[in-house]
Amino acid sequence: MGTWRVPVDLLARARFAVSPRAEIVAALKALVHPTDATDRAFHAAHRQAFADMLAAMPRRRALLECSFRARRGDRPGWLAGYLSAPPIAPGASIQDELAALAAVPTATLRTDLAETAMRPLPPALRGARLAEVATGLLGWVWTHTLDTDWPRRERILRADIVARTARLAAHGWAAVLRDLGRHREWVGDGELRINSFDRPTRVLPGDAELYFVPVHANGTWAGWAEPHAYAIYYPVTGRLADTDARRTGGLPGLIGANRAALLRLLHEPASPTRLATALDLPIGAVGNHLRVLLQAGVVLRRRSGRAVLYWRTPLGDALVAADAG
Repeated sequence: MGTWRVPVDLLARARFAVSPRAEIVAALKALVHPTDATDRAFHAAHRQAFADMLAAMPRRRALLECSFRARRGDRPGWLAGYLSAPPIAPGASIQDELAALAAVPTATLRTDLAETAMRPLPPALRGARLAEVATGLLGWVWTHTLDTDWPRRERILRADIVARTARLAAHGWAAVLRDLGRHREWVGDGELRINSFDRPTRVLPGDAELYFVPVHANGTWAGWAEPHAYAIYYPVTGRLADTDARRTGGLPGLIGANRAALLRLLHEPASPTRLATALDLPIGAVGNHLRVLLQAGVVLRRRSGRAVLYWRTPLGDALVAADAG
């Protein structure tokens, strides 16, 4: 699975999409194996309730143990197909996505899990209605860890899509794919690198669907429902805004906490909408702060299509660097 060959007509129809189910997968990754400060904070907040649920629901525990395969040496890590499958449609709700999972035949899920775990299914799953177990697990994670936070998460995801769509219009897919995770790049002849493993190239049908899906995760993965749909999942921009942009230091005392947070985020061009979403501030307040920063000479502004982008000047870089030191 090193590369995908993407026909021109398929690439022309490719689209960005938000997927609530993908957010559940990101949450599961954080609950099972947290890898950074954001994951660890999420894990700490929910690990006890998650552990209690698994102890009370042994089939869900067994399913989870068969759903992730860790990377070892040259053997790639693997995510079960029911978790990595492409979105069922742009704008699908969590209810839509769980209903689609509930309709997957037990035989299909059994093959999927055995292939992922590389061993026979544990006794707890024999004779189980696997779709019911899977929807129960994902539904619990949604209800207990994500539901109330979904509006904030969705704003960040959609702001990322707006920014990348503007970049696509201005610079093409090569520029967009450059920061969708490690090993994601065009390698020529219509081939898109998916990972670093030496695997045969997969040729995608021209009449399929190709989705790019931002997620609150410290990692990337790909999924497919052959031959109809394929998806690439990538870390959303702004995921670390709360922990990075709002860190303490001398700069907030000098220019104010919100302006300092904005200045820290402007290491690359960003629109007011994207900034407002990342910091959970009203768009009007962000506009006022940016006006002050512009007048002070610490940011620059330029229109890109319909969007107006801001970024730091060398003076702004110096202020942020001095504060970090």
